[in-house]
Order: sequence, then C-alpha cells, then structure tokens
Amino acid sequence: MTTTLDAPAVHNGPVAAPPKPHRFTEKLTRAVHASAAVVLFAALWELVPRFVLDESTRTFLPPLSEDLQALWELVLDGQLAEHLLASTGRSAAGFAIAVAVAVPLGLLIGWYRPVARFLQPLLELARNTAALALLPVFTLLLGIGELSKVSLVVYACVWPVLLNTIAGVHSVDPLLVKAARSLGLSSPRLFRKVILPSAVPTVFTGIRMAASYSILVLVAAEMVGAKAGLGYLINTTQVNFLIPQMYAGIIAVSLLGVLVNQGFVGLERRFSTWRPKEKP
Repeated sequence: MTTTLDAPAVHNGPVAAPPKPHRFTEKLTRAVHASAAVVLFAALWELVPRFVLDESTRTFLPPLSEDLQALWELVLDGQLAEHLLASTGRSAAGFAIAVAVAVPLGLLIGWYRPVARFLQPLLELARNTAALALLPVFTLLLGIGELSKVSLVVYACVWPVLLNTIAGVHSVDPLLVKAARSLGLSSPRLFRKVILPSAVPTVFTGIRMAASYSILVLVAAEMVGAKAGLGYLINTTQVNFLIPQMYAGIIAVSLLGVLVNQGFVGLERRFSTWRPKEKP
C-alpha cells in the first residue's frame, strides 16, 4: 500500500483580510448599549413598586405599565392631544421669538467687541437669573393669560441662544479671518463666508438648549393659572389624586423633550455637513 502526500498549497496572491463584522450587527450592538440604561430604569420602575414597595407607597409610585396604560387612555380620549397642542403652541411661539431676536443680536454683539465688552456684565447677570424666579413678575405685569407664559418662554430661551451665538463668533479661528482678509474679502463677505459657517455649530447648540428650556419652563408656568397644557394636566391630576395620569403627563413631557432634541440634532447635522464626523 502506498500513500501519496498532497503538495502544500501555495498562495501567490495577497492574503485576504479577515471579514469585517456586519454593519447591521454593529448598529444593533450600539443600539443595545445606548438603550441599556433606559431599559434597566424601566424594569426597576415596573418591578420595584410591584414586589418591593408596600401598598401605601405603591399608591404614589404605580408600576410603569399602569402609567403607560393611563397614557394610552389619555391618547384615546383626546385629552393628551388637547394639552399637547396647547403646550407646543406656546413653546413654539416663545422659542421662535427668542431665536429671531437672539441670533441677530448675538451676531452683532459677537462681531463688535466693544459692544460685547459693554454688555457682558449685564448678560452674565441676566443669564444667571432663573426664569422661574421671574414668574411672579411676569404674572403681575402681564396677567395669567397666554402673554405672560409666552413671554416667560422667550426670556428663558433668549439667553442660551444669545450667549452661544456670541461664543460662536468669538471662537472663529483668527488665522481664518486673516487669511480671508488677505484674499481681499470685504467685511460682509467675510462675515457670510467665514464667520457664519464657523459659528453655526455653537449657535445650534444654543438653539437646542433653548428648545429644551422652552418645554421645561412652560410646564412649570402652566401649573399656575392655565386651563390647558401638559403642566396643567400634571398639576390637576396630582391635586385630584389621579397618580397614574400624573405620571402619564410626566412621561409625555419627557418624550416630547426627547423628540424635540433629536429633531434639532438632525437639523444641526444638516447645516454642519462640512464638519468632520465625530467617532462614536
């Protein structure tokens, strides 16, 4: 019996690189990591009231499933839509006015350094004055109607947009400005071609912060003298001891805040496509 030995395989070409993990798997892993804390929080909210808390305490902290059921009932009977529309209308109005005022003003202050130095102490004082601390002043001067609530939102939203816009103009690389001037760009073109694109990310950071403030401040303002809105819903259900409905209102506010923030993050990416993408 004879045996034959196979000749060893000879690879003349380049060694193939190991296969990369599938992109879908990477995205799935990233999504699991990103949502793990939220899932754990939801699990604790569901299990602790059911198996750890006594009956009296459980009344004030119902399981998450009961709160979600209350939220769904508010959706079905139309109450949530009514309060949501009232709150978003006020928030959008105050936010739009604040952005329309603060962005041009911030660009003006940021571009002219003497104006910035003159106003900086006043801006520091105003931005450190909590908007809710001025709620009684707005109520006394403007009443308890829509005007005082929208005005409070405007006040709360102006400062992050204004200060971030000023910071965005100040953060432009001086070498870019010098290079643009050496190329003969006039001041208006320099402002449009160099200053504005460089300041956009910081400006959008302020706008995104203002969008969150517009909801948080309004909810607090709606707890006083309002007849509709998410703040009114939370306050009314708490007074009437409708605890699951109260938590349903809080969940609705949180979801609204997340949606608004994600919307502005997408908008920021849309207007900052020239920036290098950050690694996750």
